[in-house]
Amino acid sequence: MKNPIVILLLAVAFNIPLYSQNLVSATLLGQKTKAELLAEFDNLPFIQYGAKYYRVTYTTKSVQGLVDTASGLLSVPDNPAFKYPRLVYQHGTSGSKQDVPSINVVSGGEGKVGLLFAGLGYVAFLPDYLGLGNTSKGFHPYVHAESEAWAAMDMLRAGEQFLQENQFVRNDQLFITGYSQGGHGAMALHRAIEQDPAEEFQVTAAAPMSGPYSISGVMRDLILTDAVYYYPAYIPNTALSYQTVYGNLFNDLSEVFKPDYATLIQQFYEGQITLSSLNSQLIATLIDNEGASRPFRMLQESIIQEIEANPDHPINLALNANNTYDGNWLPSAPFRLFYCMEDDQVPYRNSLLARDSFLAAGVTNFAISDVLPTADHGECYVPAMTSTLIFFLGYQQIGTVGTVVPKDFWNLTLSPNPAHDFVNINDLPAAGRLEIVDFYGKLMQTARLSAGSHSFNISELPSGVYLIQFFAKGKVWVEKLVVRR
Repeated sequence: MKNPIVILLLAVAFNIPLYSQNLVSATLLGQKTKAELLAEFDNLPFIQYGAKYYRVTYTTKSVQGLVDTASGLLSVPDNPAFKYPRLVYQHGTSGSKQDVPSINVVSGGEGKVGLLFAGLGYVAFLPDYLGLGNTSKGFHPYVHAESEAWAAMDMLRAGEQFLQENQFVRNDQLFITGYSQGGHGAMALHRAIEQDPAEEFQVTAAAPMSGPYSISGVMRDLILTDAVYYYPAYIPNTALSYQTVYGNLFNDLSEVFKPDYATLIQQFYEGQITLSSLNSQLIATLIDNEGASRPFRMLQESIIQEIEANPDHPINLALNANNTYDGNWLPSAPFRLFYCMEDDQVPYRNSLLARDSFLAAGVTNFAISDVLPTADHGECYVPAMTSTLIFFLGYQQIGTVGTVVPKDFWNLTLSPNPAHDFVNINDLPAAGRLEIVDFYGKLMQTARLSAGSHSFNISELPSGVYLIQFFAKGKVWVEKLVVRR
């Protein structure tokens, strides 16, 4: 039997990679027609395709640098007549090992958003992350920026093999987004791609949403503040994650957590209870012991003193290492941050501190938006996602493959696009009805037009992304229109 230590030393000495990014398997989980997606997503007018969705497994590396097999959801539009852009969606905190896109898509969990992306014309990659799903080994490295990035990049590489084997054509565009932990993961991925000297990928646009970007600032302050907080399990999940990655935060859980809590946390670490169950039990124990869910009181006083007194304590260094913004990274792709001020899980100051860092570094084509100031973390998801989709639609490009004609609709020819006051609608094949609808499906303008080309007045339309539809001879011609003021 070969000695693994010898293999490791030889690999280091001769610069031999210990793993490669290969597709292991792709299993079709199901498919939805365009009509089914429209019914599922409230007749969102920008849905133009059905979706086929797969659970893919692929090789990547563990946090120890060893070969691991990870999984994810790959969702593609059902019309092979076009070249589509790729989109990576990083998911939020998983309540259990099976609470991941490649598994919960069937039950209507967060993975369902992958079907929406395919319906909108993206090849959607939704990584499950390391340590989650049914294939990846070990403890999940929660909010560990580096592994969130490399697991996604390796899925993109392996997914390329799937696309080629199935003769599915994509273009070079790449969009990145994610919510909650996925917001952290999205920013980590964006940074990793733009700092990669190989320039293997190029980000078209990115929009992290409501993420804990400031691990060593906002999230550390939350831990060390004696405030009521109903998500105490995030704290031991992070501690166990960084201990798994760095190995030097503590020797025993009892050094960090008081006995009543350390026992529950150990059960979670050993897989006896889920994160959701741990959270419920920690809340109940805190209320019994302290009268309220104050997670600060789970911690040993000695570790609090060490963290506050020593900026070089291993815990502080681990927290610092997992902020997803710093003065050394100046995002070059168009970039947006979406959040809600009343977020009860991820404080909105994460987004504000990230904003301040980027603006101080001189970032351009960047904006931040409080999409619904009164919304909590759960309520913030829909307006943040809606804002993200509208932002991406302004950059998305879909091209044709060969001379294949799609079966259900044809493309209009518009110029200019983006437009300001007028748009030219060219080469209409017959007399028919023109409709312009906004992202929410509201009819903004309608007109009867004859065959040929027309200059159409859009001066009353606000800035945004619209869908132009032309109905004639029982057929539909469509195209996206971007209006910029």
